[in-house]
Amino acid sequence: MTLADCDRVSAIHIRGWQTAYRGLMPQPYLDRLDVGADAERRREFFTRAPDDVVNLVAEDDGGEVVGWACHGPYRDGEQRAVGAELYALYVDAGRLGTGIGQALLRESVRRCTAAGHARMLLWVVEGNARAQRFYERAGFRADGAEEPFEVDGVAVPEVRYARRLTG
Repeated sequence: MTLADCDRVSAIHIRGWQTAYRGLMPQPYLDRLDVGADAERRREFFTRAPDDVVNLVAEDDGGEVVGWACHGPYRDGEQRAVGAELYALYVDAGRLGTGIGQALLRESVRRCTAAGHARMLLWVVEGNARAQRFYERAGFRADGAEEPFEVDGVAVPEVRYARRLTG
């Protein structure tokens, strides 16, 4: 990913939230999500991100960004912990089911394995059956950890998934 990709990545990210989380988060919150504001935050984060946070994009044959993934050290709250974490994986809504997400996930897993991480973790919003099936097909399993976060005063539960990378 480059700094120039931030606008397109933000468009994919926001539309991904609005599509995947319909009915799982308050709709007024999803309706208020703003691509421009997200792109501004993303550019700022991208320019100061630590070296161990990796942003990947998938491009179509014409060079248009059609997917994005981000991974880095596992976070336990604000603290880094053992293992790698897939922070995000989003594909252009019109291209879901075409293998782009699988390719991005494979590359993230490959890089985390090469970096010596023994496991990779990620969080899925409870009730997001499509994401749960996607990660389960890739060898991830819910490990029993759950954590809610708040959206417009509503608790949105997340379920942690894990996959062994080595051994």
